[in-house]
Amino acid sequence: MALSRRKFLVLAGGSALGAVIFEACGVPSRELLVESPIEMPEDAVTGLDNWYATLCRQCSTSEGVIVRVIEGRAKKVEGNPDYPINLGKHSACCEAGLQALYHPDRLRGPMRRVGERGSGEFQEISWEEALDELVAELKKYRGSDADTVVLATDPLRGHLGMVAKRFADAYGARAMALEPVEQSVLRGAVKVVYGQEQLPDFDIENANHILSFGADFLSTWLSPVRFAVKYGQFRGKRPRGTFVQIESRFSATAANADEWVFIKPGYEGILALSIAQVIISERLWDAKAPPAMTGGAWAQSVQSYSPENVAKDVGIAPERIRELAREFARRKPSLALGGDLPAAHTNGSSNLSAIYALNYLVGSVGNKGGIIFNPEPPLPELPIGGGETYKQWHDMADRLRSGRPKPVNLLLVRGINPVHSLANLDFKDALNQVGKVVSFSSFMDDTTAMADLVLPEHVYLEDWGDDLPNPGPGYRLVGIQQPIVRPLYNTRSFGDILLTLAQELGMERQLPWGSFKEVLEDGAEKLFDMGKGSVKAPGFKAFWSGVLQRGGWWDVEAKSTAVAPVSPQLPEKVEKPSFAGSDGEYPFHLLPFQHPTLTDGRGAHLPWLQATPDPLTSTVWHTWIEINTVKAEEMGIKEGDVIAVESPHGTIEALAYPSRAVSPEVVCIPIGQGHTYFGRYAERRGSNVFAILAPEKNDKETGALAWAATKVRLTKTGRWARLSKFEGEGSPGIQTEERDVVQITRTES
Repeated sequence: MALSRRKFLVLAGGSALGAVIFEACGVPSRELLVESPIEMPEDAVTGLDNWYATLCRQCSTSEGVIVRVIEGRAKKVEGNPDYPINLGKHSACCEAGLQALYHPDRLRGPMRRVGERGSGEFQEISWEEALDELVAELKKYRGSDADTVVLATDPLRGHLGMVAKRFADAYGARAMALEPVEQSVLRGAVKVVYGQEQLPDFDIENANHILSFGADFLSTWLSPVRFAVKYGQFRGKRPRGTFVQIESRFSATAANADEWVFIKPGYEGILALSIAQVIISERLWDAKAPPAMTGGAWAQSVQSYSPENVAKDVGIAPERIRELAREFARRKPSLALGGDLPAAHTNGSSNLSAIYALNYLVGSVGNKGGIIFNPEPPLPELPIGGGETYKQWHDMADRLRSGRPKPVNLLLVRGINPVHSLANLDFKDALNQVGKVVSFSSFMDDTTAMADLVLPEHVYLEDWGDDLPNPGPGYRLVGIQQPIVRPLYNTRSFGDILLTLAQELGMERQLPWGSFKEVLEDGAEKLFDMGKGSVKAPGFKAFWSGVLQRGGWWDVEAKSTAVAPVSPQLPEKVEKPSFAGSDGEYPFHLLPFQHPTLTDGRGAHLPWLQATPDPLTSTVWHTWIEINTVKAEEMGIKEGDVIAVESPHGTIEALAYPSRAVSPEVVCIPIGQGHTYFGRYAERRGSNVFAILAPEKNDKETGALAWAATKVRLTKTGRWARLSKFEGEGSPGIQTEERDVVQITRTES
């Protein structure tokens, strides 16, 4: 299409329509251009240096970012100072978004498999051919066999989640979402203890004392950039806030705490009930605590969890448990958090329920410095994410293999890599039994290599989207993602693909939009009709421009009206955890953890993320295993030794990293590596920890994978490799002699 002089000047100048009023309401405001001129030719030399607001989709947080664009090319990513979730800060994952956009291994158009399934051999085809083939498959199973079609995605939020749900419902397909490190245990505990469907906002910045049970909130848990901003405010207060991390692993968050308290894996909930017992028996509870907790049956039930009764199990001295309880009760407002590790056991739901119940005893539920409930989404039909549990995926893998009760004739896969993240279910073998597999991935990952048809979607910097953060900031927020450059290759938006398929299948009534951008504009018009929030304008076009300019819409006055239950459901007891592997045969507790930049493995194809040093070990490009220094000496293990890590369900290899900050009874391995396919920077690098986790060990309440419930043994292979790291030859951590509690610093307020 020819570019007129007038259109060129409009694109180059980034002109907006109408007057827009920004209501900052305590959130900073900054001038950004409205909508990126993605039609601008790359060879048009304007000399302009422009920034455009959008969302980062490198991880599940979806931070607000601004992207520097020069001559149609994205050059730099920074945090959006307006966006409430990260307030101008951003993670290394956001920086690497440019490498996803310009990656040399990106898929450049639709492809059809020509070799054996799993061989990675494909031929390019046109979009017309690809869509015709997919529509023919969908028409084949329409009707009584519609439930043999499965739409498997990442946990979709906002308008894309709505479109996907409408598509699956209208067709009759089974829709499933996969979280490699699932949060279903946390969501379940929040619902049981607080009666809330959404995760709350943790008011870290206004707390005086934080007691965190395995929540690595400064590294990988939920929304680490937002929590880091809050933590800076928490530390900058006068008097200074105090922070205790109770965790089986010395994490980046533990390294930043005033005190790290080691606890035996899986006993966090038992410790929480013991802390509750001390608070109740010594009458330290807050006046706002529910009477049922301080004088009812629950108070009686926790009496058996006195520090003397649980000290041996949890590995913490009775007097130290009392100190933890007294500090938590007296330094109000106090906040108790429970993260990934307590949830990753067979008693995970009970662990988290007991931990979050502590906030009632100190009056922190619904109050400043504690648990702040989030309001419902501004548009009721928009989902807030969440995936199926591991047990449901286990059942699906069995169905794929057996074809019972019905076979899966067509599997549509978007935004997930189950061959990698469900390796302990041998999902690759299960895919071989599926009639046809269609992938929408932008990269040839482990699952896409098993596909019969590949319809690559845009990367997020080329695409439209939105997000409803969960957890939110305590008020209503809708983030907007706009394309800041035009698509480099022959790819399409996943939302547009679903809408096109709906038209071909006669489902226009359920999905009446012509493009996914129209879906977003329709939702934005409903926000405009409310007449509230951070953007106000005389007309919708100006409102839409303002929303794009700011990176979203939020209403700081729209807060939750929900109140805490008068008689909350509380665990009267916490069962001891069970583990796969006997103590004699498998002496070490395996504690997997998300890599700080590769996260669950989705960032392994990006070299910047591979080369970002781990904050504790400074290791890059490897799968390493953290082992206690003394234990390593006893076993003759030195740094760089290639260690075979064997569980009852398989064996992987990792490079040894002896550390004084690891307990003698545990070993820790990062998740993220071990891809057979995923581009030149990820393939055949490291090991996949998911492959050796016990598939039968689930949380008893939710069916979530108990990914910390596997025991392992270590064997030297006789091989050695230099561990790539930045710290030199020393090991981090604190020398522990005969203490279970490692005191980093201690600040009295």
